[in-house]
Amino acid sequence: MSSRTRSRRRTQKVPAGTTTVRIPRQRGRRSAQPFVVIVPERRSLAGEMAAGLALMAWDHRRQLAPLALAVAALPLTGLLHWWAWWSGLILAPFAAAPLGWLAFALLRRPAGRSVLLWRLGLTLGATSVLTWLAMAAAFGPLAGPLLALWLITTIAAQVAWLVIRRTDDRRIHTEA
Repeated sequence: MSSRTRSRRRTQKVPAGTTTVRIPRQRGRRSAQPFVVIVPERRSLAGEMAAGLALMAWDHRRQLAPLALAVAALPLTGLLHWWAWWSGLILAPFAAAPLGWLAFALLRRPAGRSVLLWRLGLTLGATSVLTWLAMAAAFGPLAGPLLALWLITTIAAQVAWLVIRRTDDRRIHTEA
């Protein structure tokens, strides 16, 4: 029996990182074809980087909420434009809804300066997002300056989200 056909002893040391697969001895015909098992030892560098980025995104998923919504909205509006371009006409009146909310809030619940600034900021952000949504559904998300407007709105929303969450976290830690 040669060393190639003889199986290794079970106590034999295997180098680190090596995957061993034990195939039982085949019984029956001697002319049977051998099994070939290919087992990758490590993931590729691209696979490692993708896994690392996915893990990082999962760990920081709350901080990345506006970015995830914006990235999801881009292909969805493209699909909506392709499927029914006239849906932009239906979505256009919704762009005025934040202004109606602001008027209602100012009349029903008057507030101080800081609350007024918050309401104005929220109204401006929601109006710009809904306007972009209606225009992207009507003309396509890549038409004209809509992609640049999407990028600016996404960056602004993400920065505002991070700043607001950071000040809220500081306020919670100082109260405790």
